Amino acid sequence: MPKHQLNPNNWISQYSDYLFNYTVTRVNDRVMAQDLVSETFLAGLKSMANFKGEASERTWLVSILKRKIIDYYRKINSNKGKAEVRMNYSSDSDAEGDWLEERIADPFDKTAEDKLENSELGDAIYDCLAKLPEKQAEVFKMKTILGYDTETICNELNITASNLWVIIHRARTALADCMEKNWF
Repeated sequence: MPKHQLNPNNWISQYSDYLFNYTVTRVNDRVMAQDLVSETFLAGLKSMANFKGEASERTWLVSILKRKIIDYYRKINSNKGKAEVRMNYSSDSDAEGDWLEERIADPFDKTAEDKLENSELGDAIYDCLAKLPEKQAEVFKMKTILGYDTETICNELNITASNLWVIIHRARTALADCMEKNWF
């Protein structure tokens, strides 16, 4: 026999304030918090048959709400980087515009100019690396270019992790200065 029973007729009066306060502290948007609480109540009504009575009504609703909040953030993060700007860039078309992301250049379509610029940049980086003290250059190459993990580098060069990060910081600073003078 289940310990707890659902009574959806009391959800709004008993739990809406608690769920709203819980949500608004996590999404920092009052309107979105209200929407998420409403979606929680709706999802609770749809899934009442799944309630086993092992948790209290409030705990069960909070667990639904947590999933709604996670879904909210997943949706936000999956939309990052997508252009949502419409622009009219074709004067010979009757269309109002197309999505910008459909019209950007293909990143795999490298031109000869791009290849030359990348080659020149690579040469400039290696020239600047050659100007670093030997240990800084070695640590930088191992960590940044070869992708070795911190423990491997520390064991191989017999240095501490904090020493490694000091060396990396100095190398990056010196490389940035060198690139500023020789590349930009």
